[in-house]
Amino acid sequence: GDNKTEEKTNENAKEESHEVSEVVLSSEARSKIDLAFDVVKEGTISGTLKAPAKVITNQDYEAQVSSLVQGRVHKVYVKEGEYVKEGQVLMHVEGLEIGEIKAVYLQAKATLDFTKAAYERQQTLLEQNVGSQKAFLEAKAEYEKALAEYNAEDKRIHSIGLEHSDIETDADTEHIAGVLTIKAPINGIVTERNVVIGQLVEANTTAFKIMNISNLWAEGQIYEKDLTKVSGKPKVEFTTSAYPNEKFKGEVILIGQTIDEHSRTIKVRASLQNTNSKLKPNMFGELFIPINSNSKGIIIPTDAMVKEGNESYVFVVENDSTFTRRNVETGIEFAGMREVVNGLKKGEKIVSKGVFFLKSELLKETFGEEE
Repeated sequence: GDNKTEEKTNENAKEESHEVSEVVLSSEARSKIDLAFDVVKEGTISGTLKAPAKVITNQDYEAQVSSLVQGRVHKVYVKEGEYVKEGQVLMHVEGLEIGEIKAVYLQAKATLDFTKAAYERQQTLLEQNVGSQKAFLEAKAEYEKALAEYNAEDKRIHSIGLEHSDIETDADTEHIAGVLTIKAPINGIVTERNVVIGQLVEANTTAFKIMNISNLWAEGQIYEKDLTKVSGKPKVEFTTSAYPNEKFKGEVILIGQTIDEHSRTIKVRASLQNTNSKLKPNMFGELFIPINSNSKGIIIPTDAMVKEGNESYVFVVENDSTFTRRNVETGIEFAGMREVVNGLKKGEKIVSKGVFFLKSELLKETFGEEE
């Protein structure tokens, strides 16, 4: 059974480390020091989880701007690093295709206006009992056909980013300008500008990238063992060494579904308010996530624990004079208490006062053996 494997591993552990793991005190030594014991209890864990995190862009606040039709860059109005507002003109692109699309649209609009007028006239005549049903139905069919064509062309101009107002102004001029106005889809900073005047651009060329950093994401990692401590969308704080005295507010928007098998961690993403645009993508820092109120676990006084390098241990009380060193895996620290994730069971007795005396006794015995 399992007990055998456990005994085996314990024996192996003893063979590997030459350290003594038991302290036996004489009654004289026992009377000299002030020892206190504590029964290991389960309790509510409170406080905050600290997770290493990195600032990344919020993908809803990022835009790539392309020309949507082939043409030549006629004029560029913004530089990299410049702040732009939604709807602001970024560049003008000139191309034959743009002129054709505009011309066909204007033609379809003129036909629609003409057939609509004819159809309405036939309808009035019919109502006055002077028109013929046949002429009315013909006019109606012409109007419906023109409407369908107009709607198709209307869709087409919107698909390349043109507004009615952009085209109607051209209708007055003899020559329909094949110029397309490219505007910013969001507020933000131009982080990339890939075009120069005179350049030929294809419909899918990314001309600009715009990023709005008023809201950013912080992506952090929490350990698998702490997963149950986070639930819902708690409010969080983010700190970074770039601004040591500032706390950036945010809230958890996503807790990952998968565990990274190397680090045994889970991704936590928080949305941050980037006050005064101080935070920049790729900054490193820490996320402080409050622990939900129903987190239970084994908790002991921090004073009962000895930390040595990467190891933490406690002294388990065998009887009034015999104490065994036992390594424990720790979790959250809060209000003078420490969570123990592994190594102790409810109801066991540990030394809560006088651990440093026992630690020095243990060292004496360890070194004494080696001599």
